Amino acid sequence: MYSKDLIKGTLQPIILKLLAEKKRMYGYEITQTVKELTKGKIELTEGALYPMLHKLEADGILRTEKEFIGKRVRKYYTLTKTGHAVVTDKVNEFTDFLATMSLLLKPSKATT
Repeated sequence: MYSKDLIKGTLQPIILKLLAEKKRMYGYEITQTVKELTKGKIELTEGALYPMLHKLEADGILRTEKEFIGKRVRKYYTLTKTGHAVVTDKVNEFTDFLATMSLLLKPSKATT
């Protein structure tokens, strides 16, 4: 499992990419999907996930719908029109960041 510090910086692109692919998800479903896709290497906590979901909603990137499941209310998250535009930018930015980190972390060639 990766450290909280590494996951913290990746949370936004993870959420946006999942919602772009799945269209509509609720919080627990997001945590379980991430855990399953990463074979348990990334486990999102509620303490990290929900503040990010609320921030994305406040920024107009996500919207929520409430649905009653028996006596419980489940809150589904979907991308807004603005959110769909943001996904590509965030995923591209993160992919570029990974490539840059790879350059920094790969073993350096010995100088002769």
